[in-house]
Amino acid sequence: MARALSIVNGNPMFHVRCRPNPSRPCPLVLPYRPLKVTMSCNQSYWTSINADIEAHLKQAITVREPLPVFEPMHHLTFSAPRSTAPALCVAACELVGGHRDQALPAASALHLMHAASFTHRHLPLTESCRPKSTIQHAYGPNMELLIGDALVPSGLELLAKSNDPTQNNSNRILRVMVEITRAIGSQGMIYGQYYEVELCQSDNKGSSHIGEIERLSEKYEGALHACAAACGAILGRGNEEEIEKMRRYGLYIGKIQGLMNRIGSNDKDLKVLVDGLRNLATKELTGFNEAKVEAISSSFESNLIYA
Repeated sequence: MARALSIVNGNPMFHVRCRPNPSRPCPLVLPYRPLKVTMSCNQSYWTSINADIEAHLKQAITVREPLPVFEPMHHLTFSAPRSTAPALCVAACELVGGHRDQALPAASALHLMHAASFTHRHLPLTESCRPKSTIQHAYGPNMELLIGDALVPSGLELLAKSNDPTQNNSNRILRVMVEITRAIGSQGMIYGQYYEVELCQSDNKGSSHIGEIERLSEKYEGALHACAAACGAILGRGNEEEIEKMRRYGLYIGKIQGLMNRIGSNDKDLKVLVDGLRNLATKELTGFNEAKVEAISSSFESNLIYA
């Protein structure tokens, strides 16, 4: 288990490239760019998961009539930066013994939820409190707001369509729908977005405590990744102990991602906090099939995303 998922194992090869922008108006939100993680490992496993998710989305979100709706939906689906949560959903499913196809609809739904959230956070009229993102605003703010709203039910529709009575998966699909809607709702990502705006507009912008940023990261990236990992384990027919292990694992790595995105890798207090979260995450992988853990840990070289 010493090589448990490489993004949290503290391996000496773990290197974060992060260049904070000293001129940013809000210290909590950095310009949107990949947080590159360099490791000496094979990335084919994670790459193949992301390729399968993208292929599934391309089949589901096509450009069709009415074009004024589906053209911007297609654009925003594939222009929004990728989160690591959907791939974690698939990996968790396979870790508990499931098949990748069982988790692809949920992973695709999670991407659509993330794309909608990212779009709403980076509307052209709301970026005065944050640096400009790299998203291409091909449509006006009103259209982006409406289409962001359309992506959420589209994700739920993907999940509903994956219900297969012959596979006896109806209860698991329903449970996953509840998990996802709860994670993106008022107690999860939406709360995280609200709290982010509160901190961004605070009079104490320059003195935000690491505890506040940890709270924000727990509600946003933490909630999304915890949900993704739990949903993967549910769909892979994991038992309740395995589901909760993956939920906690996702929470820890999601918090790490959010903290490092917002603070950077050179803060001493952050290093202590992240090391503790790494240790907690590693413990959650105890008891899983060693070969499957190795398959993930040896190939989890990817870009952590500024979500």
